[in-house]
Amino acid sequence: MSIQRRWYEEVWNKGRESAIDEMAEPDVIGHGLTDPNGQEVVGAEAFKAMFRAFRGALSELHVEVEELIMQGDISVARCVVTGMHTGDGLRKEPRGRPVRFTGMSMIRERDGKIVEAWNNFDFATMLQQMD
Repeated sequence: MSIQRRWYEEVWNKGRESAIDEMAEPDVIGHGLTDPNGQEVVGAEAFKAMFRAFRGALSELHVEVEELIMQGDISVARCVVTGMHTGDGLRKEPRGRPVRFTGMSMIRERDGKIVEAWNNFDFATMLQQMD
C-alpha cells in the first residue's frame, strides 16, 4: 500500500494521531493547509493541531482515495471527503449536517516518510455545508 493511501486510512479514516509521527517527518510542510491560527502547516506538531480541529468538527470522517498516481518519490491522490458536522473544532457551530467535498494532494516522500505535501481541497464547499 502506498504511503499516501496508508496516510488517509490510518490518520484520517481511523483517526490515529500517532500515525502522523510514524508517516511524516517532524519538519513536514503541508502547503495549502492551515493550523487553527491560520498559519501554513509546517511541522508534525502543527499538522496535529489542524488534525485535532478537523476531527473535533467532523465525526464519521472518511477520505476515499478515488485515484492515485505515483512516480518516483511523488504521488498524487484525488479524494472525496465525507463526514458529519457534529463538533465545533473548526469554530463553526455544529449543526449535525453531512459534509462532502473533494480535493487533491501531491506528496513527496523520503525514506518512507512524507516530507512535503501540496494540498488543494474544496474547504469553501465544506464551510458552506456547515452553515
